[in-house]
Amino acid sequence: MKRILTILSICLLAAVFFAAQGLAADGKSLYARCTGCHGADGSKKALGSGEPLKGKSAADLLKALEGYKAGTFGGAKKAMMEAQVKGLSPEDMKALADYIAGF
Repeated sequence: MKRILTILSICLLAAVFFAAQGLAADGKSLYARCTGCHGADGSKKALGSGEPLKGKSAADLLKALEGYKAGTFGGAKKAMMEAQVKGLSPEDMKALADYIAGF
């Protein structure tokens, strides 16, 4: 009986671990909805203004994303970005910033 409980415990821990890995934020998937305005490699000026994302650091990108979500960052056209980041978790924003910084 003790052996069965040990095996079941290990299986449960493994299942939790692999489920958590599957739920981890994926920057590439998250960026898919950004390509229309920012381009596939972040080199496009969104809505014809601002700066391209390409070449920015993950820290700067994360700060901008957090600012858009808080409503404290951006210019006249910030409402578009505020709507885009509204549903992102802190982990999503970090994964997205890390992915974009890799362009």
